This record gives sequence, structure tokens and C-alpha cells, in this order.
Amino acid sequence: MVKSVQGVHDAPQTSSSAETGRPRMPSGLAVALTIAYPAVIFFGRGHVPPHILALVLAAVVLVRRRGAFGIRVSPWVVAGGMLWVILAFGFNDVLPLKLYPVLVNASLLIIFLLSFRYPPPIAERIARSQVPDLPHSVVAYTGKVTQAWCAFFAGNALVALWTALWCSDRVWFYYNGIIAYALAGLMFAGEWLVRRRVLRSAS
Repeated sequence: MVKSVQGVHDAPQTSSSAETGRPRMPSGLAVALTIAYPAVIFFGRGHVPPHILALVLAAVVLVRRRGAFGIRVSPWVVAGGMLWVILAFGFNDVLPLKLYPVLVNASLLIIFLLSFRYPPPIAERIARSQVPDLPHSVVAYTGKVTQAWCAFFAGNALVALWTALWCSDRVWFYYNGIIAYALAGLMFAGEWLVRRRVLRSAS
């Protein structure tokens, strides 16, 4: 997530990992809270008032604000997350909490799209953290991978919006808390395997 709309290309230099030239990985706490968030909202909705559950979202937003992979979280993304917190707290309604996955996927889509305007693309940055001197064919491949992730985040944002507005809480949880993570994991693992093959063929 970016520091500003035109700050995507500056993010690696402004992060603390710039000194080593390697992207900063997400913290364990940020990963755990992000993965657990849909389950906490789903299982807590009938036992804990939404204005209390809003504190869970506040915690997720705050621990994720430093970003990962050398890309800083935009203040606008933090502000959007906190807006959902305020709405959930003020109206004592769970809907704003269910819309948070939409914000996350939409912001990731913007980041990946903007990385084409301010290169290198995100997938290339991640690949270079493992192999700094990428062959030209692999660089071209990472551009296509970044495009694929853009399509993934766009589709995921639309489905997340659909489940939040028009589906039951159970459907929302199954998709945003299980299916979406499984799809992202499969895509990440598949891309990693293909990238290794591309690297071998280019060497």
C-alpha cells in the first residue's frame, strides 16, 4: 500500500528495508490478525456488539499500516479502514466491518496498477528480492504476473462487495475467510513454481 498516489516508486527507498535492498516482510502479528479477521467478525457477531468488534478492525488497520515488501501503507488506506471503524462504532452495525476486505483488495489493485507507472512492477520487486539480477525474459514474465494479480484483486474486491451487501454472514465468512485466502495461496504457489521454471530456462 502506497505512501501517496505518486509515491509508489518511492516506497522502497522510504522503508526501513531500503538499507539492505530487500523488501520488508509482513510481521507475524499483522498476518495473524489479517487472516483471523473474518472469523472474529463472523463468530463474534452474535455475542459481541458491533461497536466492540470495531476495535478488532482498528487493531488490524494499525498493525498493517507499516506495509510490507518495501511498500508503505497509504494514509488514505488507513483513513478508509478507520472510517469503517467509526461507522461500525457509531451505528453499531456490522456491515462496515464486512466491507473491509473490499477496501484491502481495492487498495492492492491500485498499488499493483500504479507499479506499472512507477516501475518496477510489484512482482518484479518480489522476484528481485530473491534473484537481484533477473534475466530479461524473467522481467517480462513478472510484468505479466503483476497483471494477473491486478485481475485477481479486482475480481476479489467485487466478490467481497457482493458477499458483504447481498449474501448471508455465513457466505461472507466462507468466501472472505477461507476461499479468498485459498485462492491467493494457490495463485502465489503456482506463480512461484512457474517463476522457478522460467528462471531455469533463462539461465
